[in-house]
Amino acid sequence: MFNNNTPSQGFTAEAIQDHGTHVSGTVACNFETPATVNGVTIPYKVSGVAPRALLGNYNVFPGEVGNARSEDILNAMEAAYADGFDVGNMSLGGGSHGIQDLLTIAVNDLDQANMVFAVAAGNSGPGHFTVESPGSAARALSAGASTVPHFVGAPVTIGGRVLGAASGDFATVKTDLTQPLGVVLASGSLSTACSALTGSLSGKIALISRGTCTFSAKIRNAQDAGAVAVLVVNNVAGDPTAMGTDGTPNQPTVPAYMVAVSEKAALVGSNGASTTISATLAYFSTSNGDIMAGFSSQGPTDVDFRVKPDVVAPGVNVLSSIPARFCATPPCWAFFQGTSMATPHLAGSAAVVRQQHPTWSAAAVRSAVVNTADQDALRSIRNASPQSDVNVIGTGRENLLAAVGARVALDPVSVSFGAVPSGSGQSRSVAVTVTNLGASGSFSLTVADLTSSGVSFAVNPSTLTISAGESGTAVVTMNAAKGAALNDHQATLSLSSGGVEVAHAAVYTLVK
Repeated sequence: MFNNNTPSQGFTAEAIQDHGTHVSGTVACNFETPATVNGVTIPYKVSGVAPRALLGNYNVFPGEVGNARSEDILNAMEAAYADGFDVGNMSLGGGSHGIQDLLTIAVNDLDQANMVFAVAAGNSGPGHFTVESPGSAARALSAGASTVPHFVGAPVTIGGRVLGAASGDFATVKTDLTQPLGVVLASGSLSTACSALTGSLSGKIALISRGTCTFSAKIRNAQDAGAVAVLVVNNVAGDPTAMGTDGTPNQPTVPAYMVAVSEKAALVGSNGASTTISATLAYFSTSNGDIMAGFSSQGPTDVDFRVKPDVVAPGVNVLSSIPARFCATPPCWAFFQGTSMATPHLAGSAAVVRQQHPTWSAAAVRSAVVNTADQDALRSIRNASPQSDVNVIGTGRENLLAAVGARVALDPVSVSFGAVPSGSGQSRSVAVTVTNLGASGSFSLTVADLTSSGVSFAVNPSTLTISAGESGTAVVTMNAAKGAALNDHQATLSLSSGGVEVAHAAVYTLVK
């Protein structure tokens, strides 16, 4: 347990909060453990990414402490290294202090000392330049977060269809509630209900939209218009999420739930239809997987403008364990969201790769996870369209099976050329070390531009022949013409063997 106030506060290493236990369960929960959430039996058995991996508790958030000093975190990292742990999980983040940031330096040093650190990119998204420390470290295995397509919610039946609705901090129905649906429109579109409503919703289940104002404000306005319950339609892609209050006095008291934006058209067309909100919760499996979380922090890093996160893992509606004090009948389970939940997927993956390849260095393990990710799997939260921005997704969604079978390791795992003044007409080069992790072979190298407008990328040589366990060097070059288009320019460096891609890396520069 690591906190400088321990002597005065009497802290212990016990997991009082639920965050660390949830993270630990994702890493190493026993293989095929039954789970129940809010009385709903999950229809499959849960396993950690690395079932029964040896866990070490280096608690920097003892008791109810919510903020940790960098010095205490550093002490915990060094203690874990001294105790012989192969992988560290850091589901935490904070403000970065440039290239001299204490924790980013520590992560880089310990990686070179052969310990992998998986680190949360942060929950400060959306938007570029939001990646937090120490997820911003060059040698961190930094995690972005995407959706898992399931949740436990209240069944809502309307017109013979059943859809799932997520609750949160607001009231829920205690017995099944059946009333007409009252669709609230404003200028022909579903209303956000951010001001007093003029029409009567007496005896109706109001349908309104997320956005503009707090959930508390809009639900209160619907209640004041007579609504007996409220359904709030999400305004981003993915499953419905738990709604929180805004902490103001006079919170609304009517039951309130969120439904997915994909249900919007059907619900708006069902105005006046008999609608039933069930008091008995159910498990819902959906098609809303692999959507980037809106909160997931994005790169590039400050000062040196490197690609972050490195790779994306499940971080929305992640099911894992929580301490027994949080439920009436242990063992306790819950759905959490955050890049904190994505990070243990990467830590567990790194543990599996190390187990399968104990002679690989930390850098090779990290590259195996990053450079074998599924590049075209992720979608935008705005409209579920393909997401390809490297500073949102890194190299893509992790693929553990591909990581275990990695053929090569790249160092660095992404290629960043920093910021280039628009009128400078610069050319820059970055050397990438390619280590052959398997049998001797030849690898073809290509760079595919994902953007254009005055910036081009190339790689030399086009072929590397590398003996087993040996390394070669490829040089990636960026050419920016004078007056090149401002903002982001990116490409993908691909390595292939026998016509099959064995690794890929993000390539990036910023024109200012």
